[in-house]
Amino acid sequence: MTIVELLFLLLGAVVLGSALLVVTTRHLIHAALWLVVSLGALAGCYLLLSAELVAWVQVLIYVGAVVVLLLFGLMLTRAPIGPSDDLDSGNRLLAAGVAVATAGVLGVLVVRAVKDASIDLEASGARAGTAAEIGAALFRSWVLPFEVLSVLLLAALVGAIVLSRREDEALQPDQVGP
Repeated sequence: MTIVELLFLLLGAVVLGSALLVVTTRHLIHAALWLVVSLGALAGCYLLLSAELVAWVQVLIYVGAVVVLLLFGLMLTRAPIGPSDDLDSGNRLLAAGVAVATAGVLGVLVVRAVKDASIDLEASGARAGTAAEIGAALFRSWVLPFEVLSVLLLAALVGAIVLSRREDEALQPDQVGP
């Protein structure tokens, strides 16, 4: 076993462990911070696979933007910072069963979908993994999904602000005179 394989296994264990902590912790802020650890370790896996662009996109977009937006939304909505018993519905076994079943179905679907698929890069004249090819694919095929995601994140931020404003207005006494 090489050092790269050992590091990949170690980072994979960190990803799985921190992802498990994301969904099992009773602290909302701790869950967001464990998500940072999980996404950062996943970026490390991408680096070990020589996918530097994907690793930096992972860090910049997910760790740098999505998690910050999540924490900002938690602060605006005055989510409980300490342990919260409201986060546990008591259906852990059912949720674990549904998660395992969903992962199994998705795994079977992915294997069946890409089992016989191949991309002939030599016929198209493209070189696999170059920054130019990845950039061309992103800006040609994936611009609309990125823009839709940005609008969705903006809507979530506006929704968090609206929710926090409603609480402020409900706490203030009426300004209407007698």
